[in-house]
Amino acid sequence: MWDYTDKVKEHFLHPRNVGELEGANAIGETGSLNCGDALKLYLKVNENERIIEATFMTFGCASAVASSSALTEIIKGMTLDDAAKITNDDISDYLGGLPKAKMHCSVMGQSALKKAIANFRGVQILAKPGQIVCECFDVTDLEIIDAVRANGLETTDDVTDYLKAGGGCGQCLERIEEVIAVAKAKG
Repeated sequence: MWDYTDKVKEHFLHPRNVGELEGANAIGETGSLNCGDALKLYLKVNENERIIEATFMTFGCASAVASSSALTEIIKGMTLDDAAKITNDDISDYLGGLPKAKMHCSVMGQSALKKAIANFRGVQILAKPGQIVCECFDVTDLEIIDAVRANGLETTDDVTDYLKAGGGCGQCLERIEEVIAVAKAKG
């Protein structure tokens, strides 16, 4: 059993802003239904680039629901420029923390938000830099290296907890180990 904060439990049991948003003019999707977690974020943005409504639909665990609910609460009323600065740690902090093994849920929220902002602005998100390591969750070697360095990740389990990489089919676990070694060697 996961040790969830009261705020995580509240946002899971009583999620805010759930469902498709009619008239949404910004949509961001991330994750994979095939591999267990997916999030679709809907935004209504006004002419001043201020988020006036935000809703979500997710397929995932309690942390995915709570993180998505929290994200919609955090960003309502923000400008797109301010919302673009939201990190997965901001989402986790808003909830009073997430279990280490569930941090990927807040990462999904941050990713969907970036995609929704790009969608509104008509910006095509180009292929991520680096080489895809985890096909299930579209995670690159450079993302793993950044996460290892920024968060002190040590093992494939740590990377899976944080980025979900390796949490689907598992075929990339050996490659994740190699990337962790590279990240540590380069300090």
